[in-house]
Amino acid sequence: MQYISFNASIGDKVQVGRFTVIEDNVKIGDNCVIGNNVVIHEDTIVGNNVRIDDNTVIGKKPMRSVNSALKQSDNHTGAIIGDECLIGANVVIYCGCEIGQKTLVADLASIRENVSIGMKTIVGRGVAIENHCTIGGFCKLETNCYITAYSELGDSVFVAPGVTTSNDNFAGRSEKRFEEFKGITVKKGGRIGAGATILPGKVIEEDGFVSAGAVVTKDVPARKIVAGCPAKVLRDVPEDQLLENQ
Repeated sequence: MQYISFNASIGDKVQVGRFTVIEDNVKIGDNCVIGNNVVIHEDTIVGNNVRIDDNTVIGKKPMRSVNSALKQSDNHTGAIIGDECLIGANVVIYCGCEIGQKTLVADLASIRENVSIGMKTIVGRGVAIENHCTIGGFCKLETNCYITAYSELGDSVFVAPGVTTSNDNFAGRSEKRFEEFKGITVKKGGRIGAGATILPGKVIEEDGFVSAGAVVTKDVPARKIVAGCPAKVLRDVPEDQLLENQ
């Protein structure tokens, strides 16, 4: 049994699993495979040759606490899933998201509203990307890393498992926090090692490298390796490791 809205548009050779719900004005391209118990909310656009696995939700509308630092918006556009994307099981992708073609979103990942992700990026198992983030193409976000709201990641960025990023220097206290709310910025080719912590508003310049377990309290210079708590410049990134030499 399924529910497919009468005004949804379903392409050729689309497989739809049992107990799946496809709401109003959804557009699904050709040769897609939609698993069991999937919910695709209104105005979502799914490209061609997309796979969406069991129990996944696409186009979810956000909830907002009354004391949230972010304002609630009622202007919700549909999610867009590009051609040849692979979306795993138990994934939640909110409205206003745009996922570039050939991107993989692994099981249990969560992508909040108004997030843009470029092509051929990997969003690993259990990754959480908060709202209003921009993620480039060819990135790798590994298992259980956390990308805080209002962050920007350029192309070919690597984020290792268990990385934590933050955007609130005041840890939820005083009105001052609303003025300085800012995520992190990782420029093209930046890399962050396993278990590192990046504090609010910090910038990792092009080809900057944050070592595993580091706590980044200052901006990371281009082509430098930083390590420690707090992180300090250790040495240059080796020439053979620079993105331009790959």
